[in-house]
Amino acid sequence: MTRVKRGTLSVRKRKKILKHTKGFKWGRKSKVRAAKEAVLHAWTHAFAGRKQKKRDFRTLWNVRINAASRELGVKYSDLINKLKKADIKLDRKILADFARNNPEIFTKIVEKVK
Repeated sequence: MTRVKRGTLSVRKRKKILKHTKGFKWGRKSKVRAAKEAVLHAWTHAFAGRKQKKRDFRTLWNVRINAASRELGVKYSDLINKLKKADIKLDRKILADFARNNPEIFTKIVEKVK
């Protein structure tokens, strides 16, 4: 039977794990067992973080719309309610952008629904 040299696949697997742990602290960047654990946790947090990011942005948009609308004398909840009743289909991202970068357009929108 011919001799089989093992290890190339194993080494490749370990190198792949260690490549993902670049920048981690302590032995988690260089020791394979610790690195594997660290990568699994990191990917879990990354997945959750991508969902959290969407929530955070929606909150930010709500705060910006509220701040701009209160300067014009309308509460956030009243503004959103009146927009729905007036059948104006602008999402919060666009409204927040108008409130921040184009206040004159935002003012016209608020005046229209008042």
